[in-house]
Amino acid sequence: MRLRHNLRQADLRNNAGHYTPRACDCSFCVKHGAAYLSDAQGRLTIRAENLDSLRHYRQGSRNADCLFCGTCGVLVALVCHIDGRLHGTINSRILNDVQSFAEPAKVSPKSLTVQDKLMRWKQMWFSDVVVELG
Repeated sequence: MRLRHNLRQADLRNNAGHYTPRACDCSFCVKHGAAYLSDAQGRLTIRAENLDSLRHYRQGSRNADCLFCGTCGVLVALVCHIDGRLHGTINSRILNDVQSFAEPAKVSPKSLTVQDKLMRWKQMWFSDVVVELG
């Protein structure tokens, strides 16, 4: 699946209609208009030309890193190390065919404990994530 920016690529096992993005209700995600998409059996590659083209921000519970395009400032993805492996989810709004997805489902991870969040992310997020520079 191709994305709007040259920074990344997501490989999904199914066609877009199979997925329902998740719209987190925390103030950060609401302000960014994010709706996350992932495929635990898929692959996510985030490519950035250099360190300046990919910005990081540690999210509220300090368990995941938010990745932003260093050029336009759009929220691209969230990544988190769980059990020694990098997991991630992408902001579906950056996909070229965003209209192909179902309307985002509202979710409230802020009501979960840290351990519950990590377990949920491990089950739902891409488990094959690579971040490349250069």
